[in-house]
Amino acid sequence: MVLTEQARYDRQVATWLLLCAAVIFGMILLGGVTRLTNSGLSMVEWKPLVGVIPPLSEQAWMETFEKYKQFPEYQKINRGMALDDFKYIFMYEYLHRVLGRLIGVMFLLPMLYFAFKGRVRAGLMPKLVLLFFMGGFQGLLGWYMVKSGLVNDPHVSQYRLTAHLGVAVAIYAYMLWLVFDLLFPVRDDARGAGPLGRWSLTLVALVYLMILSGGLVAGTRAGYAYSTWPLMGPTFIPETVYSGTPAWLDMFEDITTIQFNHRMFAYLLFVLINVFALLVYRRGSGSLAKPGALLLVLALWVQVSLGISTLLLHVPVAVAAAHQGGAVALLSAMIFISHVLVRQRAIPG
Repeated sequence: MVLTEQARYDRQVATWLLLCAAVIFGMILLGGVTRLTNSGLSMVEWKPLVGVIPPLSEQAWMETFEKYKQFPEYQKINRGMALDDFKYIFMYEYLHRVLGRLIGVMFLLPMLYFAFKGRVRAGLMPKLVLLFFMGGFQGLLGWYMVKSGLVNDPHVSQYRLTAHLGVAVAIYAYMLWLVFDLLFPVRDDARGAGPLGRWSLTLVALVYLMILSGGLVAGTRAGYAYSTWPLMGPTFIPETVYSGTPAWLDMFEDITTIQFNHRMFAYLLFVLINVFALLVYRRGSGSLAKPGALLLVLALWVQVSLGISTLLLHVPVAVAAAHQGGAVALLSAMIFISHVLVRQRAIPG
């Protein structure tokens, strides 16, 4: 098949966006590791332009360490920490911030190049500009989150952490959808979405909400509350679930309720996605819908296994970070099958 000039340009833009999305995926993973190693509050200053260069001499490291000692995390949690231990946590947060700047550069410069060369298809440029400003907002939100922990209580706000994670995932998801738009253009006769297409969009939203639920688990360290499964301690439903005043606030601030909600949400999604994938598989012969359904089920079962393992193994860094990455992978598979059903109309309504 001979590609038109615009189709070739679309593939170039899609390749660039897919690379950016892959780096954002890595950024989300690194953010999880930074949180799990308690490294997020090690950099007590925010210097967007000059903060790229880390301490390069022993004297510079000592000065940076002294600044850290002025804040509550050192005074209340890490008092007596050795310089080498500080370097360890500092480098995770440093790499996380540098990777954020790298994403900004690798997005902005190619965007300007493609725009200058006239290779961006009509209607796409405003969406790319929106993504760029979402990225800038995400950087500000990251510092806003860190700042919440540089106070008397040296723990970041679970609300700000969840918002920070949510915006990162939203950027990734929107970028991935645009990639699929470029690689799998909508057919001329594809308008609207059938029942399975509408169901797929609902599931995309539910998986995204599940990720936000995971943000609350991470922000409150609720994953450490119960390390048993399928029971939570001796019972399936702990007595203290929604026992606070007001009860609704427990879903955001009580670690037992937060973990319970995360589990129940996972059970609900497990059933809904398996049923959905089965229906798509049966009706998707001869299209990308059938392999997409298999990919979705694989991502779901891997993610559930990682979630259970994270609990039973008492939240080890590697497994917990993989669980966070698995959530984004599941969302990716869900977005793909949704695009197949909604934009490509692989299964007519």
